[in-house]
Amino acid sequence: MKTTLLAAALAGLLAAASPAHAAKPAATAAAPAVPAWVQTSNANAQLLLAAQLRFQPESASFFGLPGYDAKVAYLGPDNGKRARAALAEVRAALQQKLQVERDPNVRQDLEIMIGAAGDAIESSEVNERLLLPSYDAPQLVFGGISGLLSDQTPADRRAKALDRLKAYLGMAPGTTPIMSLARQRYEERAGDTALLRPSKLEVEQALNNAQTYAIGIRKLFEKYKLKGADAALKALDAQTADYVAWVRATVLPQARADTQLPRELYALQLKNVGIDIPPEVLVQRARLEFMETRAAMQQLAPLVAKAKGIDATDYRDVIRALKKDAIPNDKLEARYREVIDAIDPIIRRERIVDVPQRPMIMRLGTDAENAQQPAPHFLPAPMIGNTGQQGQFVLPLANPAAGAADQYDDFNFPSVAWTLSAHEGRPGHELQFTAMLERGVSLARSLFAFNSVNVEGWALYAEAEMVPYEPLDGQLIALQFRLMRAARAMLDPMLNLGMIDRARAEKVLMEDVGLSKAMARQELDRYTFNAPGQAGSYFYGYARILELRAETELALGEKFDRLAFNNFLLDQGMLPPDLLAKAVREQFVPAQSGKH
Repeated sequence: MKTTLLAAALAGLLAAASPAHAAKPAATAAAPAVPAWVQTSNANAQLLLAAQLRFQPESASFFGLPGYDAKVAYLGPDNGKRARAALAEVRAALQQKLQVERDPNVRQDLEIMIGAAGDAIESSEVNERLLLPSYDAPQLVFGGISGLLSDQTPADRRAKALDRLKAYLGMAPGTTPIMSLARQRYEERAGDTALLRPSKLEVEQALNNAQTYAIGIRKLFEKYKLKGADAALKALDAQTADYVAWVRATVLPQARADTQLPRELYALQLKNVGIDIPPEVLVQRARLEFMETRAAMQQLAPLVAKAKGIDATDYRDVIRALKKDAIPNDKLEARYREVIDAIDPIIRRERIVDVPQRPMIMRLGTDAENAQQPAPHFLPAPMIGNTGQQGQFVLPLANPAAGAADQYDDFNFPSVAWTLSAHEGRPGHELQFTAMLERGVSLARSLFAFNSVNVEGWALYAEAEMVPYEPLDGQLIALQFRLMRAARAMLDPMLNLGMIDRARAEKVLMEDVGLSKAMARQELDRYTFNAPGQAGSYFYGYARILELRAETELALGEKFDRLAFNNFLLDQGMLPPDLLAKAVREQFVPAQSGKH
């Protein structure tokens, strides 16, 4: 139940929501003058953006583009074929521009966009050839509405949410209910038995969450006091109920019992998130990291136990004891705020990276958001036309798929706030996306070079940069989360290649990593159907940055400056590892070598 266009991968990773901490966008520093090459590159990027937004106008809400707010995704007949044709036309136009362009920066951005268009075309073709089209239509509707009904969105654009909802429901002129279109796309190819069906677990999760999304949409309309929506919301409830009944009667009985993907499809998933090595190599490297990190945790655990008065020495028992100091839900945001406020002075004092002078936003997720994205995540601010909006670190309180009996204890104790805040906030995602806005990074490097390796590699690296300055218990949990990233890079490929079963993988996550059953469920769902391949991007991206850092330190010796290095990495936007390494070797190292 996945969409395949380029924008969906971008918007789907960091789910949409609205901030509770600040009612108004904070003022940002004056933006630097945009270089001429960036202006040229951004003009080229409009071609690719326009092609994408013809088929997924909801992405415009993420990008910050007005003019698309009443429009919805195209799920009509031959939707994949038509989207590929539009992307191919733009790719040809960009290739023509590349032939005559001489500026090296513009050329690099053109190559990034040509590659992005090609990857989107390939993904669409492979998915259409191998998969039976299936959509989590209620989630799609919630994502489109929540992307508009947000404190980040100006009031005049929020008012368009009712028009978009009516378009989803077929209540606007020239529209067909999107749930009917999703059903049609499934049924027109259901007779082809060679096509891979969605997994039973995937379908059951979608069924369980459908009503939560409808309720979440109603709550958003109530929050923003949008009038005249009663008929549309009533129609939404009815269409959701009909769609759920059809899925339960038709899709669920045909769903496959296993979750393993064909190797070709899984290889494509890895490529799309930025992992450019064979899955077996990823598993091999991750196993080593898993064992080394686990050993480091065992060395640190007795020190944490002594400092905290815990009668245990095994790292698993120490983590269980730390989790018992649970923070009540109504105190959680305030406790995280204390840690967040303590991190910025440490970053400045230790000269890790330059940080903004304004506070960051952190908030708790709603029920519907937790269903859509049941893990801590960062919601970026609009990347185009930003008028001061800030990104948000969103913390879930629960995993709806796990059931009321099994809930998280992974994010609500003091020791974990350090590493989560460093990853989702500063110096991680929040700083990474803010830097792209404030430093004038081109759209090619902020939108079209975007993949999980680029994004999550920096955030895990940012966690590691903070570890030496955290309390001992915070350091232990930082290592636990690093162990989880190694487990991801090991278990995700193993599950998809049939090298391990779900029960054994769950045991590793709960017993060796120390996750709750609810968090382990979220992880396994992620590996097998929510985002296969994506989970390995943290470890792989982090490893590539560490390799580059080691190379740079050896090249510069005593001239190596961590602050300058980290700032340079952020200045490059979302360049993939090979291009980032090229920039460091050809620009950063020569510039630093010349300093006295």
